[in-house]
Amino acid sequence: MAGQDPIHLDHNATTPVAPEVADAMWPYLTEHFGNPSSASPSGRRAAAAVAAAREQVAAMIGAHADEIVFTSGGTESNNLAIRGVAAVASTHRALTSGVEHPATVAPLAHLQEQGWRVQELPVDDACRVRLDEFPVTPLGLGTLILAHNETGAIQPVADFAERVHDAGGRVHADAAQAVGKVPVRVDELGVDLLSVAGHKLYGPKGVGALYVRRGTTIAPVLRGAGQEGGLRPGTENVAGIVGLGVAAELAARLLEDEGGRQSQLRDGLWDRLVRDVPGIVRVSPATGCLPNTLMVAVPGRVGAEVLESVTAVAASTGSACHPGVHSPPAALLAMGIDHDTALGSLRLTLGRSTTEADVATAADAIVAALS
Repeated sequence: MAGQDPIHLDHNATTPVAPEVADAMWPYLTEHFGNPSSASPSGRRAAAAVAAAREQVAAMIGAHADEIVFTSGGTESNNLAIRGVAAVASTHRALTSGVEHPATVAPLAHLQEQGWRVQELPVDDACRVRLDEFPVTPLGLGTLILAHNETGAIQPVADFAERVHDAGGRVHADAAQAVGKVPVRVDELGVDLLSVAGHKLYGPKGVGALYVRRGTTIAPVLRGAGQEGGLRPGTENVAGIVGLGVAAELAARLLEDEGGRQSQLRDGLWDRLVRDVPGIVRVSPATGCLPNTLMVAVPGRVGAEVLESVTAVAASTGSACHPGVHSPPAALLAMGIDHDTALGSLRLTLGRSTTEADVATAADAIVAALS
């Protein structure tokens, strides 16, 4: 692999910008630089481009265009959903899982500082939330990750949403890791709000969207002018929004074929690892999982140290690493996996560019490092 880039098996961290997306963005980075709020010809062109992208994102998740609010990414979308609902809620109690992304955990902690009670539901050994622990109490908000960013486990959001609604609350789903990998339809999920991140589905970084169901009242987090229906003030990132729109359309078109292809490659990678690495554990569930995601763990090893020695592969561990100190992923401990096994975790996530040859080379390198 000398002189070559490592094989990218870290697509859950970020994806490359698709060529079609980059091509669509370029004119809005150069000649079509108008402000969408301006009545000038260039402003009207920019506004039309934003409107077209809104339609594309809405179509991907089965929503109406006027239910899409453009943001700077998944973190802002989560904050707008959670803090926006909290600002108008009469019941100051929220429900979530114990394996959420920091972009959900932090705004919920902010609510706790303001006097909210936040309850975390435990997960089972497949990293799925245990709805048998659902509280019998009024709720103001329920928020649940749709697909776990480390294990790939797909959560029972529809059942969760029904129960939260019965308890009087609004429902938000963090779908940043799910959209573009599995079908996501807001009506089937029954959610009121849903977050999207552009760079997770071959769009640019720095742009995302929040779905806000018609009739759902939330308050803005930022204050300014009236862009995005008054929920997200500030001049729109036109080029980024155009890129997100094209990425959404492309993802919808490739979803079925790519999902099947990547799941076959992922399962082939697991077959090789379980054959040649004694004691290796499959952390990702075999069913109900993102098709591109394989998280494994090797007892007695430190995942971060393994990856440092595998220069042919770019992947991640999900662990918290500081100089001289390694901590296992909290989600794995929540699943009941012991500390020493969880410390040896490796998250291997495939993408559109991943080939059979890539998987074979990556498997050889990982097996060699663990031998």
